[in-house]
Amino acid sequence: MRYKITTHYLDHPLKVGRVFDVFEPETVTKDVALFIVHGGGWRAGTRTLFHEIMEAFCERGYIVASTDYRLYAPDAFCQLADVRAAYDRFVSLLKEKQRPLKIAVYGESAGAHLASLTVFALPGECGEQNELLNEWVRPVTGVFQATPVSLLPYESMMISTKNMIASIVGASYEKDSERYERLSLCNYVRKDNPPVFFMEAERENMFMPDKTYEIVKKHRVMGINSQWKIYKDMEHGFFYELKRNAQKEAFEDICNYLDGKPIK
Repeated sequence: MRYKITTHYLDHPLKVGRVFDVFEPETVTKDVALFIVHGGGWRAGTRTLFHEIMEAFCERGYIVASTDYRLYAPDAFCQLADVRAAYDRFVSLLKEKQRPLKIAVYGESAGAHLASLTVFALPGECGEQNELLNEWVRPVTGVFQATPVSLLPYESMMISTKNMIASIVGASYEKDSERYERLSLCNYVRKDNPPVFFMEAERENMFMPDKTYEIVKKHRVMGINSQWKIYKDMEHGFFYELKRNAQKEAFEDICNYLDGKPIK
């Protein structure tokens, strides 16, 4: 299927990191649009990593966006504001095209952290400063891989992970535990959450899959039909291409999930 690629900058003059790409198929067949947030430990990664996957979604009839955020930002509050701003501009684009304002948000690892807060929390609720052009359009669902549910340190946390989190929170836990709480997804699990789909790797070594399963169990008690699946022999942040069988399986699962079909 033919598609068009456009790049949208959020600022004039331009700011590095505040930009997103849109892949739009010649014939859009899906009412839901997809908005992707890349991972990379909050300090690395790029929106272009998902271009191959975006092309595959276009072939299924989806409009897809993939956003950057400022890797040099002082903290995740600023990065969350960047993600919300790009999402807000994507809403403007869908309005211009007279498309339904039904958006699913995908993210993995650090991107899953920022994407899941975008889905679960309202603008400003985490403490970020937002400048949005539209009334907030809440995502209809989220799909997250390798999601940090809590940023709070725990006994077996790797030193490298602890230091990475302290860098992006902007303070040590001992000096400002409240910042860690405000940036932890577990504090925004409630009845007004949309359903979400957590994808987990069997060999996950950074953010424990049992924590996302706890969210799914809480959602189901609340009557929210969230989903959870573990992918055999896969590692942290595995869904960045469509070459291995489990990557292809994950892609089909996402398409089925967005179509309201069962995940096998």
